Amino acid sequence: MASATAVSHAHVPTDSPGNYLTDKRGIASWLFTLDHKRLGVMYLIVGMLAFFVGGMLAEVIRTQLLVPQGLIFNGQTPQAAYAAYKQYNQVFTLHGIIMVFMVLIPVIPGALGNFTLPLLLGAKDVAFPRLNLLSFWLYVFGIVLAIVSTLLGAVDTGWTFYTPFSIQTETYVVVMVLGLFLIGFSSILTGLNFIVSIHKLRRPGMTWFRLPLFLWATYATSIIQVAATPVVGVTLVLLALERIMHIGIFNPALGGNPVLFQDFFWFYSHPAVYIMILPAMGIISEIVPVFSRKHIFGYEAIALSSLAIALIGFLVWGHHMYVNGQSAELDAIFSFLTFLVAVPSAIKVFNWLGTMYKGAIVLHTPMLYAISFLILFTIGGLTGVILGALATNVVLHDTYFVVGHFHYVMFGGTIIAFLGGLHYWWPKMFGRMYNETLARIACVLLFIGVNVTFFPQLVVGAEGMPRRYAHYLPVYQPYMVASSIGAYIQLAAFLLMAGYLIHSLVRGKKAPVNPWGGGSLEWTTSSPPPEDNFPVAPEIGDHYDPYDYHHLVYDANVGGYVHVDSPGHDAPVYVVGAIPKPVAG
Repeated sequence: MASATAVSHAHVPTDSPGNYLTDKRGIASWLFTLDHKRLGVMYLIVGMLAFFVGGMLAEVIRTQLLVPQGLIFNGQTPQAAYAAYKQYNQVFTLHGIIMVFMVLIPVIPGALGNFTLPLLLGAKDVAFPRLNLLSFWLYVFGIVLAIVSTLLGAVDTGWTFYTPFSIQTETYVVVMVLGLFLIGFSSILTGLNFIVSIHKLRRPGMTWFRLPLFLWATYATSIIQVAATPVVGVTLVLLALERIMHIGIFNPALGGNPVLFQDFFWFYSHPAVYIMILPAMGIISEIVPVFSRKHIFGYEAIALSSLAIALIGFLVWGHHMYVNGQSAELDAIFSFLTFLVAVPSAIKVFNWLGTMYKGAIVLHTPMLYAISFLILFTIGGLTGVILGALATNVVLHDTYFVVGHFHYVMFGGTIIAFLGGLHYWWPKMFGRMYNETLARIACVLLFIGVNVTFFPQLVVGAEGMPRRYAHYLPVYQPYMVASSIGAYIQLAAFLLMAGYLIHSLVRGKKAPVNPWGGGSLEWTTSSPPPEDNFPVAPEIGDHYDPYDYHHLVYDANVGGYVHVDSPGHDAPVYVVGAIPKPVAG
C-alpha cells in the first residue's frame, strides 16, 4: 500500500454559533457590508425582484397575444391603434431591458458568483471588497434610473435601442441609457474583481487545473465583462449625445450611419450572450459530477473550452446583421465563425454526458435542473445553427423563430442553470433545506412550461409570423394560445418555487455541512458559513481534486456527507486532498 500523504485535517463543524447572517445586525450592516456573502444575497434579492417585474411583463405580452386583434392593447381608429402599438412596444421593450441587463447578465456573477467564489478558492473574501460594494450600488442606482425613465415616459425602442428610431422617439431614452451605463460599469468592476481574486487568492496548492470548473467559467466571463462592456458603454453615451447635441454619429439625416450603431451594439451584445451562458455552464459542471457520483469527464477540455468561447464570441457579432447590406464575404466569414463557436459548447455537452454515463445518478432537484438545461440548451443551440446559416437566416430573420431560439438559450440555458445553482447552494447560503418534493414538482412544471411556451414560437416563426407585432393573422392563433398557456404554467411553477424557498427560511430543516456530497471547499465549512468563511484556513494537499468523491460517505447522524481518511472510519472529519491511510493486513 502507498504511504499516507501528510495533510492538515479538522473536525467538520456540526453547529455554528455564529454565521454571516447573524454576526452583525441592523439594516446598515447589510447596506454597507464588505462581506461577499451578504452582497451575494443582496444581488439575489434585487435580481429576483427585477425578474418578477420582467416576468409579469412577459405575462402581459402573452395575454395580449391570446387573440389576433390583441386582448389588452388594441384600437379601432388609426389614432387608437397607434397608441396601442406604442404601449405594446413599451411593454416588450421593458421586458427585454429588465431581463437582459438587470437579470440575465448580472444575476449569476452577482449573486452566486459573489457568494461562492471566495469559498471555492478557500479565501476570506474577494480581492477588493470595497469595489465589490461599489459594484452592487452601481447596479442598484442603474435600476433606479431605469425606473425613473419608465415613470417619465417608458422607452419603446426595443432592448437593442436601434437607431435612428431611438434618436427620434419622444420617450426618455437618455435616462434609461444612463441607468444601463451604470449597470454596465458595475459589470466591469465585478469582472475585474473576480479576475484578480482568482489570480491572487487561491490557496497554496490550488493550481489552475485544480480549480472548480465554475471558477474557470467565471474567469472567462470576467474577461468578456472587462473587455466588451466598455464598448456598449461608449455606444450608449454616443446615443445620448446624439439625442442631446444632434452631432450626427448614427442619424443619417445628419450624415451619420445607423449601421455603425448595430456594429457597436452587437460587438458587445453577442459576447454578452456568453456573459449570460458561461456562468450557467459552470454551474452545470459543478452539479453533474456531484449527482452522478463520478469524476467530471474531460476536465481540461471543459476548462479550456470556456476560454475558447470567450475568445470566439468576440468574432461573431455580424451574424445579427446578415440582412443589413454588409458584403457577401463578411456574411460568409461570420457564418463560419458562428458554426465554430458551437464547437466548444458542444465539447461541454458531450463531456457532461460522458460524466453521467454509467454514473450513479441521483435525481435531486439541482440534477433535474441540470438535465433540463442539457435538453433546453441543446434545442437552443441547434436552432442557433439554423440561424447561423445564411440561407435560412434571411428567411427567418425577425420572425418568431428568433424569439423561440433566443429564449431557449437564455431562459432554457441561463435561468434554468441559475435555478439549479440556487437550489444546489441554497443550503450553504441560508443553512436550511427546502422541501425536495415540491422542488421537483416545480422543476418538472417549469420544464413543461418552457417547452409549451417556446416550441410553438419556433414553428410559427418558421411559418412566417414576424416578431414584435401587437396584432397578427388569425391563422397563427393556435400557436400563440399554446405559447401563452406555457407562460401561465411557468408562472405557476415560479409561484410554487417562491413558496417553498421562503418557507424553508422559516421552517426548513437545518442544513448539514455537506448535504449533496460535493468535493469542493465550500462544503467543508458550516452552513451558513461564518463571516470569515473558514474557522481555519483550508490547506490543499498533494491530491486535492474538487471532483474526487471516493472519500465522501453519507453519515445519517449528521444528515449529510463526511470525509473519511481510512476505510471504516466513521468520524466526521474532512481531509482536503489526502489519500487513504494504509489498512493493516
